[in-house]
Amino acid sequence: MLGVNPAAKREENDFYATNPKALTLFLNRLNQDGITLNKQIWECACGEGHLSKELLKNGYEVLSSDLINREYGEVKDFLKCDKIFNGDILTNPPFKLAEQFIEKAMGLLKEKNKLVLFLKIQFVEGQRRKKLFEKYNIKYIYAHSSRQQCSKNADFEHLNATTQFYAWYIFEKGYVGDTTLRWI
Repeated sequence: MLGVNPAAKREENDFYATNPKALTLFLNRLNQDGITLNKQIWECACGEGHLSKELLKNGYEVLSSDLINREYGEVKDFLKCDKIFNGDILTNPPFKLAEQFIEKAMGLLKEKNKLVLFLKIQFVEGQRRKKLFEKYNIKYIYAHSSRQQCSKNADFEHLNATTQFYAWYIFEKGYVGDTTLRWI
């Protein structure tokens, strides 16, 4: 497979932390475009808090949770939550559970609130996902023009060059319309 080391073992719980630089670049671009996020954000797969801490630095009120106790945030299974959240949800979900995260988040958000996911660009592929995107239109895709890195177990010290192309996917509950692609 191109870009994948077949000898590499995946992290058991799919913990690949996002370098906070990717979020900083994204938030700066949103600001340039006049797009705002809710002041309250739930980072529901917070890991060790890399994105949560960056959001806090940018003035957001952040609820942080994760299925696994990594000494940051509340231990909570997002996919079992049922309380409506009056804010936006922003996370880098486990890739293998991204579709489930979309379904769950869209059920927990209020109208006009946003779900923002950091995922590989390949996430737009596939007939099953096409049906998901017809149900929940993607409002924006913010694609990074430079390669961003996620680190297995948040080990940013030993990062190698990446072949992955990441983007931020913005869903807005109730949005009906075309997807706009923007570059960071």
